[in-house]
Amino acid sequence: MTTALPAPVPATAVRRSPAPRLQLVGDRPPAVSAHGIGGARVGYLVFLPADADPAAVMIAHGIRPETHPLEPGTLPAPEPEPAPHPDAVQLDDAVRVDSARRLVEVDGRELDLTYLEFNLLAHLVAHPYTVHTREALISDIWGYGHIGDGRTVDVHVARLRRKLGPAHRGRITTVRRVGYQYVPDHQ
Repeated sequence: MTTALPAPVPATAVRRSPAPRLQLVGDRPPAVSAHGIGGARVGYLVFLPADADPAAVMIAHGIRPETHPLEPGTLPAPEPEPAPHPDAVQLDDAVRVDSARRLVEVDGRELDLTYLEFNLLAHLVAHPYTVHTREALISDIWGYGHIGDGRTVDVHVARLRRKLGPAHRGRITTVRRVGYQYVPDHQ
């Protein structure tokens, strides 16, 4: 592995401000013209004393400040959030997940699932035909970077398949060397 260190900044490129807390480093990038119009744009984060006028400091260093004052009512109206849809029932032709009551029914029969088994099945049913890697499932369902191997997901999927029963266990399909997907119409 190689590590690249930043190039040293020549002393001529450092301009000191009259205020001891401000230091502008470097010149304008070559792709930007003197008027600030051009290819690349560079932004700087500069900390100033509370009583300093940023525009005056920029002018003193030969930088033309661009200000865009906002007046009340000029901000675009935020887009309305979509109406919350009731996630009480997610339907499949045979597997029904009720997230509000944390129940799963298969052909009218209620399954007895653990907390993580329910979350895993609800996630898979909510995203049918999507291939989920073991790592993504660990992150989405367990909620942290799991220390260990992907066997944790494999064990939970095996338990889910067993609880779904022989008629429906094939709905959770294995994508070799990748992960799992839920196929609602699998027979």
